[in-house]
Amino acid sequence: MTRLRLTILVSALLVGIPFALAQTKKPTSRQGLVKHTATTAEELKWGPAPPGLPPGAELAVLSGDPSKAGRPFTMRAKFPDGYKVPPHWHPTDENVTVIQGTINIGMGDKFDESKAKALTVGSYAVMPKTMRHFAWASGETIVQIHGTGPFAITYVNPADDPRKK
Repeated sequence: MTRLRLTILVSALLVGIPFALAQTKKPTSRQGLVKHTATTAEELKWGPAPPGLPPGAELAVLSGDPSKAGRPFTMRAKFPDGYKVPPHWHPTDENVTVIQGTINIGMGDKFDESKAKALTVGSYAVMPKTMRHFAWASGETIVQIHGTGPFAITYVNPADDPRKK
């Protein structure tokens, strides 16, 4: 009888301790420990966009790391009036919300303004992975982009790639 009680006690400890430890851990996400973040527009840290985008754009990462595969991210891109991104595609879905200005987005392998739709403040678009698309800004434009990394850009016409100039 004592041996049975000892076995039950040891079993309960072996099961109970890991369960108790798991309950005391902070919630985690695929990004690591979860922590509350609240950032005002004035607190954003803007910097030059990566070399995969034509010069003139600025970027601010709000959360995550756009370069990490399988990791969620949110970032903002700021484009001057008339800024153009030639036809390109991404290896993951691209979700875009317009924060300021107007972004014109068209689908296809050629930059054809007649095939674009003007998206104003509050508008949203999703370009599924590998969908060929292009864009340009009307007025200073800020868009928020979110998705799952890696965020990468491949130009339909390699001559359009600013990394090769």
